[in-house]
Order: sequence, then structure tokens, then C-alpha cells
Amino acid sequence: MAYSRSTAQPAWQRNSIFEFFASLKLAVVLLAVLIVAAIAGTIYESSFDAKVARTYVYGAPWFNLWLVLLGANLACSALSRWPWRKHHVAFLITHLGIITLLIGSLIGRIWGVEGTITLFKGEPPTNRLLVNERQLRVHDVDGIVKGYPAEFLHHPPTPQHPRDLGQLASGAHLQIVDYAPAIEGKLNPKPVSDGGAPALHFTIASAMMNQRLDGWLLADDPQHGNFSMGLATIELKRGTANTVAAGVSPAAQPARLPPQNEEVDLEESIFAFSKAPDEQIGHVREGGSTGAKIRLSAPENGNKGQVIVSVGENEAKFDVAESLGRDVPIENTPFTLRIENYWPDFRIENGKPSSLSDQPNNPAVLVTIKGKGAPVAETASNPHGAAEKSTTGGPPTMPAPGEEAPNHLTLFVADDGAITYELASRKNGKSSGKLDLNKPLTTGWADWQLVVDKTMLSAQPQMDFTPVKSEQQSAVSSGAADLPDGVRLRVQQNGETFERWAPAGWQITIPIRQRADSRSPTMVAYGWKIIGLPIGLELLDFEVKRNEGSDSPAGFKSTLRVVTADGENATGACWMNHPFSFPGIWWRTWTGLTYKISQASWNPENLNQSTVQILRDPGWLLKWIGSLLVVIGVFMMFYLQPYRKQTEGEPITPLARNQKTKVTKVEAIAEITR
Repeated sequence: MAYSRSTAQPAWQRNSIFEFFASLKLAVVLLAVLIVAAIAGTIYESSFDAKVARTYVYGAPWFNLWLVLLGANLACSALSRWPWRKHHVAFLITHLGIITLLIGSLIGRIWGVEGTITLFKGEPPTNRLLVNERQLRVHDVDGIVKGYPAEFLHHPPTPQHPRDLGQLASGAHLQIVDYAPAIEGKLNPKPVSDGGAPALHFTIASAMMNQRLDGWLLADDPQHGNFSMGLATIELKRGTANTVAAGVSPAAQPARLPPQNEEVDLEESIFAFSKAPDEQIGHVREGGSTGAKIRLSAPENGNKGQVIVSVGENEAKFDVAESLGRDVPIENTPFTLRIENYWPDFRIENGKPSSLSDQPNNPAVLVTIKGKGAPVAETASNPHGAAEKSTTGGPPTMPAPGEEAPNHLTLFVADDGAITYELASRKNGKSSGKLDLNKPLTTGWADWQLVVDKTMLSAQPQMDFTPVKSEQQSAVSSGAADLPDGVRLRVQQNGETFERWAPAGWQITIPIRQRADSRSPTMVAYGWKIIGLPIGLELLDFEVKRNEGSDSPAGFKSTLRVVTADGENATGACWMNHPFSFPGIWWRTWTGLTYKISQASWNPENLNQSTVQILRDPGWLLKWIGSLLVVIGVFMMFYLQPYRKQTEGEPITPLARNQKTKVTKVEAIAEITR
């Protein structure tokens, strides 16, 4: 009978496919690619964000496939040692640990849940989990809500290469034909015969700032009834303005200030404009007015100009570029100056200061002056000129949090279409009167003038959405950052084509012909993917702990109630780095079959709101077991002698000598019988 080394192996170990998956060369290639992918993912995450890294690397289908191939390679490598001996134990434990870890990772990636829920105190429990993935949801006429993936980080749709979503229940064909990273929405009301509200279109412009703003207002509408410009607001109501007698300007009324000889901590923020050296905007943050006069010189030779500060009889000059963001003392005064920000081409976008370009077309600075001194009374003569100049002139200022805008214009539309107004100006006080179409109204907010050019007695709100061009985004990056992204939809039915932009967070109605048995129109919403959880969360309380002696938050905690459809409920609290789990049974927590609820964020302007993160990872236990097995296996291979394979250069033990003799005899018999 003949013996050979090849016949000692089972046939399945000699299979070419098995040998390929068990080969060391394949393992080297798989590990090398995973290392390169990890490096690329780290670079993507640091250069862009975690979502980009997840899309292209960690969450990509090819990465899952690569992990499956690595698991197959490890399994075949372990099976290639069959029959296993004592010195294989450490090797097998290590490979089993890595395979277990990979299986746990894949289970978590496929069946795991991670997202956020924003809760409001007093509202009923909700189970709508927002996942960090874009989705287009279509509420069709048959009552079914259909979700379509709508992530466009790579190869967004175009009119030439649209994303085809198929046919709707109404027979209409739906496509996504374009994507825009920033969508701007403007009210464009449509007239109706009855059931609407009065609407008007206005334009407000400033020659000094070379800026023109316009928009529609809908009377008594909480969303579209007012227009904010920072510290100036415009509002539209039904009815007629009350007659306001000429009175004392609010700015000229005596302020409650400490005695003039008493020194207190003062802090004042002031806007100054190069094109309007006699105009400045100030806001007292603490104590009272410093009485400082700020001017901004025009930039020269590519610099940012100089800030000229006058406090009493003292005057000092500061280079904007050198002093930006620094606390600099003002000589011969108890005050320090800090240039908070500089805008070469100042504009107001979405109620916030911004720069339209990098060119010095309308330079402006925001300066903070603080120190200990006697506050300047508002009615006293001071370097600002008129008593109210410290808080007026130029464009409207930004109010302090929680304060109402001191510059306010309320427009009224009567049943017969007559327009009247009530105007509050910190500079000119209060006034009222009648306003005619296409005739300018001087607001008293620097040189801003308002003109009403269109009116509707009965209108319904309708939004027009347009994408913001790339050059506009770069010019007003701060404003564009707050704008949602959006997709352009194309609907084709019976030879007719309809297209409309759908911004994130908005729900639009598709004007298609409905079926005779349909009960509702077709609604489309674009935004974060929504997952319905089997549990509901309710916010019972939200607490914010403050640092002693200040308003800065030291921590915040949410007290929640968790409910299920079976009537089970539990109450728990979570705060930063202290989550709580539901169900709280120990074996469910250890197996990962639980929902871990963590504090994610909060809204400083609404302490009845809290955002929590929900995490469920059914592969959690396998990951920990796999990691533990890897550590045990590596320890055994390196530190436990009985589980290490004998290698050349080591002393041969009697056991090893006997094994070698047996192998030699078998080989000799094989040679003789050939």
C-alpha cells in the first residue's frame, strides 16, 4: 500500500478554490486593501465629514464584501490545518476571534439602528427616528408612503441623466432631475376669491449700503407675516393703524443709570462704517454707554483701514488687521478695545451681518469697548452727536438675545385695501399715517426707505424655491450655510410635464390628476430618512445646570418616559456620557438587544426641547467576544509554550524527536514502495 503527504489530506483541502481562499497571498492582499481603505477613510473624515467617509469607504457595499472575503480567508486558513493538534489551539482561537468580530460588525451594520429624536416637553410620545441619510418620501394617492434613497454625494442627477423613481399609483412617472446643495425659498402668494388673507409686496433700500431687499408679507400669518432685518422688523396686519401723537423718542427718554460719579463695569458693542463716518450703531451690554465715538477709515493699499476711537478729548488709532480679535488698551482711558469682526463689503443676509465679496465696497467693523468708568447718560451731550446716535445710523443692529427690535414697522391693510402704518424708530421716535402705493416711506433707520408696490386683498401662501448659485454661496457663506439642500422633481402624466424644487424639510403637493377612488393628493417630502421604532419617547423634564457665577452651561439632563405598544413603560434620565438603556434587563443589555438612549444636543433658546441619540447594536456582544478571543489567542501563541509550534533553531524535545522519527518512517516506506 502506498503512502504520500498528499493522500494524507482530505480531498476538500486539495480543492483549488479552497486553496485560493486559504492562501496567505490572498490574506496579504485583503489586509493591504483594508489598511489603505482605513487611511482613505480617515483622510475623508478629516477633510470633509464622517458622512463622506461612510459613503465612500466604511458604509460602501465593496467594504462589506471585503470583510466577507477576509472572514472566508480566515475560516479556510483555519480549516487548512485540519486535523488540528495542540499547537493549533492558539492559532484557532485567534482566527475564531477575528471571524466573530467581523460577524458582529456586519450584523451591527445591517440590522443596527442609529439616529436622533427631537423631543418637546408636553408633547405625546414619538417613535420617529431621524437617520443621517437623505430620503425622498412620496405619500401616494393609494395611501401608501414610499421611500426612495436620495443621497447625492457622488454623481448627482442631471436633466440629461435623471434618477428614475418609477410609476406612481396615479399613473404619473416620477424622476429626480437635479440636486442643489442650497435652496432659497421666497413667498410668492397667489390670489384667491375667498378664504385668503391680505398680502403686499415691499422694497426697502439703502443708498449708503447700496443694498436692496424685497419680499411679500401675508397679514396675520405666523410664518409669513413679518420680515426681519436684524434689529429692524416689518410686520403686516389686518385693520387700520391707530393715530400716534408726536411724543418723546424712546431713545431720548432718561435711562436708569447709576449715579454719574459712580464707576461701574461698562461694555458696549459698536458697528462703524467707512462710508458713513458720522453714523454708528451701538448696543450696551453691561453698565451703560461708554460715550465712545468709533470711526473706520477707508482701506488703502490693500489694508483693512484703521479704527479711530474718541473717548472724551482722547483719540486713538488702531490698525484693523493688527488688532482684529485682540484686546488692546486705549491710552489715557480706563477702557480696552477689541475688534470682533471686519466685513469688507457689509450686507445683511437673513438678519445677520455678512460680506457680499472680498472687495472693500462697504467696509464695516464690530468693536467692543469695555472697562470701568462712569456711564454716559443718554440725554447728555456726548461724542456720538445726538443723544440717540449711539444706537442708530447705518443699517439696523443685532439685538441682544431675548430683546425685541427697537426699530419696528407695522403695516395695516384695511378691507378696502387702504394701507396705514405705525413706525417705531430709535432715532425719530414713533409715528403713524397713511401709505400710498409706490411712494417711499422714510423709516429713520439711517437712510433706509420702504416702498409698497403690490397688494392682494385675498391670497394664499405659495413658496417659490430656487437654487443658490455657487458664486452666491461663496459670497454669503454664512447665510448659505443655513439654507437647506433640495432636489428638483419631474412628473410626467398624459403627455404633460411638471417640474418643481423640493427643499429639505418641506412637503410639497404634486399637481397631478388623481384617480377617481383616491382620497388624498400626492405629497412629496425630501429630508432625513425616518424610521419607525417599536418604542416611543416622551420628554418629561429638561434641566440645565449652570457654572457658578455665570450663565454658561455646566451640563444638561433629559428625563424621559419610554413606552411600547404592549403598554410597557419605563422612566429614566440621560446626560452627557451617561446614557440609559431600555429594556433595562441585564441579559438584553449584554447581548446588545436594547436601545441605548444618550443626550445629543439641546436648544438654548427653548429649554422645553431636547435631542437624544438612539443606538441599537445587535452585534455588540459578538464584537466583545471576538476581541477577547483575539487577545487570548495572541497571548497563548507568544507566552504559553505548549501551544507554540516547534520551529527550527529550538531544542527538540523527546516528544518532538518521536514525532520526527514517525514521519521519517512513513516517508521511507513511501520511497520503497514506489
